[in-house]
Amino acid sequence: MGDSTAGNNLIRTKNAVFASSGSPYFSTVLTLMGAVVILSNIGASKGVSFGPLITDGGFFLFPLAYILGDVISEVYGLKAARRSILVTFILAFFAVFCFWIMIQLPAAEFYDGQEALERTLGPIWQIVVASACGFLVGQFANSWVLVKLKERSGERGLILRLIGSSGVGEFLDTLIFCAIAAPVIGIADVPSFINYVVVGFIYKTAVEILFVPVTSMVIKWFKKREPGYSQTAVES
Repeated sequence: MGDSTAGNNLIRTKNAVFASSGSPYFSTVLTLMGAVVILSNIGASKGVSFGPLITDGGFFLFPLAYILGDVISEVYGLKAARRSILVTFILAFFAVFCFWIMIQLPAAEFYDGQEALERTLGPIWQIVVASACGFLVGQFANSWVLVKLKERSGERGLILRLIGSSGVGEFLDTLIFCAIAAPVIGIADVPSFINYVVVGFIYKTAVEILFVPVTSMVIKWFKKREPGYSQTAVES
């Protein structure tokens, strides 16, 4: 249960304070989140190996979606986080639909890239299903844990709740994504699959932890600029 604080665009729930998702800052973060997820889905169609380590071409992008998700959950709350996850989910499938139309359009006589286009964008729908399922479960879990921790501790303990929520969300996301996407990128045996899951989880979680100081600064930047956010909310 939450209630809006009159005149200052804040939403209070238990001990937590959240800014209104009607803010233009929210729409900016949401746009970035959608772009990152779409690009990471395209990159994920390519299997990538660094020696014994196996991952995909979107490995460097997807953690950014979780960092942006942390910003939305911490600053704007669970309801706004749900909205951003669903909008991003829809955008990802819209992109796949557009790719399918591009492939189906009759190629001009001078165009010699049809086969390459099909190989690059053709299996994307399977990657998107994997990404969308993992993203939905992982992001919802990440946002829920972060917001519930904030409701218990208020503005204190930001770094701990960022790390804790990221671990839960990234594990569920990685496990679901890899289970669906592995055959698409050519992973067929159990050892390679376990490698794919473990490397993906460790990498994504490590990136989020590494960027926690940056995420914290970004969150504080948003809190300072959201109308009515109290000084107490800014000092965590």
